[in-house]
Amino acid sequence: MFRDRLRSAKLWDRIVSADEAARLITDGMTVGMSGFTRAGEARAVPLALAERARRDPLKITLMTGASLGHNLDRTLVEAHVIARRMPFQSDPVMREAINAGEVMFIDQHLSETVESLRSGQVPPVDVAVVEATAITEDGGIVPTTSVGNSASFAILAPKVIVEINLSQPEALEGLHDIYIPTNRPSREAIPIVAPDCRIGVPFIPIPAEKIAAIVITQSSDSASTVEPPDAETNAIAGHLTEFLLNEVRRGRLTERLQPLQAGIGTIANAVLYGFTATPFHDLTLYSEVLQDSTFDLIDAGKLAFASGSSMTLSTQRHRSVLSGIEHYKQRLVLRPQEISNHPEVIRRLGIIAINTALELDIYGNVNSTHVGGTHMMNGIGGSGDFARNAYMSIFVTKSLAKDGAISRVVPMVSHVDHTEHDVDILVTEIGLADLRGLAPRERAKVIIANCVHPSYREMLAEYYRRALLRGGHTPHLIEEALGWHDNLRRTGRMTTATASAISGCR
Repeated sequence: MFRDRLRSAKLWDRIVSADEAARLITDGMTVGMSGFTRAGEARAVPLALAERARRDPLKITLMTGASLGHNLDRTLVEAHVIARRMPFQSDPVMREAINAGEVMFIDQHLSETVESLRSGQVPPVDVAVVEATAITEDGGIVPTTSVGNSASFAILAPKVIVEINLSQPEALEGLHDIYIPTNRPSREAIPIVAPDCRIGVPFIPIPAEKIAAIVITQSSDSASTVEPPDAETNAIAGHLTEFLLNEVRRGRLTERLQPLQAGIGTIANAVLYGFTATPFHDLTLYSEVLQDSTFDLIDAGKLAFASGSSMTLSTQRHRSVLSGIEHYKQRLVLRPQEISNHPEVIRRLGIIAINTALELDIYGNVNSTHVGGTHMMNGIGGSGDFARNAYMSIFVTKSLAKDGAISRVVPMVSHVDHTEHDVDILVTEIGLADLRGLAPRERAKVIIANCVHPSYREMLAEYYRRALLRGGHTPHLIEEALGWHDNLRRTGRMTTATASAISGCR
């Protein structure tokens, strides 16, 4: 049984319980765990660590690829295990601890974490905990449904704990392409010239003697929390489709487009799904996360190849994809996230990047991370890696939130993750703003006219008219610029303070 997965006989004596493996992790350590957007995380050892910490308190720095599934972040926070966390999370309990200052969160571009580790700019990983489909005869670790930062964690850590998950199909082997960049400053070019390039090996190459413990497990990935398309996300997809069709008519793109990237989440997933009903064909994807829409496009004959760092799927899609992985595998590859998100590759391939904004302002600055300028939501993820380096950087969002209490388009964003220099196209269900080649004053007019919900449009236009009287390259009323956010903080709505500010400052 497990011996088909653990092919090195000299490692059979390393099989231990999750409790025994967790004892390798001690107070003050930095631990690198597999897992990227709720896929491919080790589960048994973190749970055993949390249980032990309830009896014998300890604190660690936790590094992952991105968010963990199975409520692992929550469990570790509630057991008071986490002192520091990086580079991304999405758990509400973890978020509360971060915003209360109980957990120190380092929000990073997802391509940068292992670069920081390799160069010694952050403390080294003491122990890596990695989920695997199998271990090869020489000790190579075959990942499961994500790669994330697992490869570099395992390569850099002096000790590695491997969880072999028997519920993950053996047919996942061969899906992965593990390539680690050479050292700077004389680093060789990363030789990816198309999404379907394979440049590495199908396992994480480490010496077998580094594997300190092996735990046999059997559990499925957490299901995606992505919701199906609705009228608003369909409208966003429609606006974007029409825009891209117009780019084809003008000769700037063909019906194959350029390689696509889409961030995690309901809106981005719905936008990609919208391509199933378009003339576009032979599409490729060079992205981080392969969601349900990836496989919808493959099944519809629209998507020729998809490159990512993880597969995060709904319960139904997870079942169908893994049971049919041999069918899909020829059109897929999973890479380390520093390769899936590498600026060099993104720029070379000419990616069309589609990411989600938390809020945006009248000049095209985008906030992806903070509520009200102060409270962390999830993190910047990979959106910055793609936005800065893409052929075309697109941000999508619904125009309203909280039943209309919040406008997603504001005078000035309360936190800037993506400056106007890195934003080309903005799309809401109201319409699309093409910002390419426009100065700030021109951008403001286009955004207000095309992206703002009617219930806020006149107020925003009035703010801009009065700002113009002050002048400047990027006109603002500094004393009012964050007034909408302040009113939201005090009253739960943006509208009242805005209306009074307009009437009182004409």
